[in-house]
Amino acid sequence: MRRTQEERSQSTRAALMAAARELFAERGYQAVPADEIVRAAGVTRGALYHHYGDKQGLFRAVFEELEVEVTAEVEAATKDAPDLASGLLFALKAFLDACERDECRQIALIDAPAVLGWTTWREIEAEHGLGLVVGLLDQAVGQGLLKPAPVAVLGQLVLSAVNEAALMIAHADNPAQARSDAEQVLAIWLMGLLVE
Repeated sequence: MRRTQEERSQSTRAALMAAARELFAERGYQAVPADEIVRAAGVTRGALYHHYGDKQGLFRAVFEELEVEVTAEVEAATKDAPDLASGLLFALKAFLDACERDECRQIALIDAPAVLGWTTWREIEAEHGLGLVVGLLDQAVGQGLLKPAPVAVLGQLVLSAVNEAALMIAHADNPAQARSDAEQVLAIWLMGLLVE
């Protein structure tokens, strides 16, 4: 059976994404030439340019795919919580767990701000994670668990604090200790926002 053009295009994009994601996670964006990605994907350099424009465009697609996955993991963790207050802590733990994986640390925390620029990195982070954070905070306000506050602003600040914690952990000499300290401080801060 012959594949359609769209099926071939999807297959090519998937091969490029998989190869790039693995290589970027292993060695970082700067250490991976575009020629190596296309060789590993088994496609031509022209296919890379056709589907993603350039190596940076492919990196952005890989980063966005990773962001979608991490957001889904965090959202799933909140559904396992017995209550919303626990859900906030479960979400924090799930996010920090994800950020400890080599691919997340290298691609999302180390390379993305440098490759895409801080503003673009923050926009993509906000597009995927901010909606989830604001939704959880809205629920907390609706249930009377959270002190009334401008939820959109609070959501941005929570997301910024959690991202900063992940960056601190990624760059720490002792990541395990940094993770423990950051998780403790963030939990205290988040629980302090709740109505007693």
